[in-house]
Amino acid sequence: MLIDTHCHIHEVDYPLDSSDTIARAHAAGVDEMICVGTGLESSRRAVAFAAEYSEVYAAIGVHPHDTKDGYQGIEQLAGSKKLVAVGEIGLDYFYNHSPRDIQTAGLKWQIEFALANNLPIIFHVRDAFDDFWPIFDSYQGIRGVIHSFTDNQQNLEAALSRGLYIGLNGISTFTKDETQRSIFKSVPLDRILLETDAPFLTPAPFRGKVNEPAFVKNIAEYHAINRQISVDEIASITTANARALFAL
Repeated sequence: MLIDTHCHIHEVDYPLDSSDTIARAHAAGVDEMICVGTGLESSRRAVAFAAEYSEVYAAIGVHPHDTKDGYQGIEQLAGSKKLVAVGEIGLDYFYNHSPRDIQTAGLKWQIEFALANNLPIIFHVRDAFDDFWPIFDSYQGIRGVIHSFTDNQQNLEAALSRGLYIGLNGISTFTKDETQRSIFKSVPLDRILLETDAPFLTPAPFRGKVNEPAFVKNIAEYHAINRQISVDEIASITTANARALFAL
């Protein structure tokens, strides 16, 4: 069994049929998935989608790109059926679609919301770890994952030392950066979560197609070959990790 711990198949512009997408996931051995919100309306859709499909869970949050449009309001969704996390939230200095001070305020507010509701956090951090770690360290008791990790060894070690999980997705199957390949291989198995970020970041060998949760199987197969272990072992450990973090 595999779990897609981060996808966006609930979004109104997801181009594939929902029921067919979930059926293909089951056929590939991906039996559960977490739909992750990126804004208030997106989070509402994630909660509604999870209520509609037994295989789906929801995370609610405002992406750093969208904090300029406001981030309060997700508290209205606290206690929703099958809500398992706050996310994706964080800092993104690669694009700076929202001013950095607003990103920071949004991150702090949402961390406090997650802690108040005893929920783990799905973090999006891009080119911003120098500002992220001091914010993270100003709180106690955060549980979570660095989604779509592609940073350096130093920040990997910083994440692991804080008890965070590392989200690995299709990037790990197609990157040509040997340093990245080495970093991905060095993540301890008991800290890995597998994710697609569908419809984005489609893994090899499906580059050019719309990403979907079924492709978690291909990500698992890649890491099994790379680590010279069985797919069953990757599946078992990463599923246990997901269940531990998100209380699935």
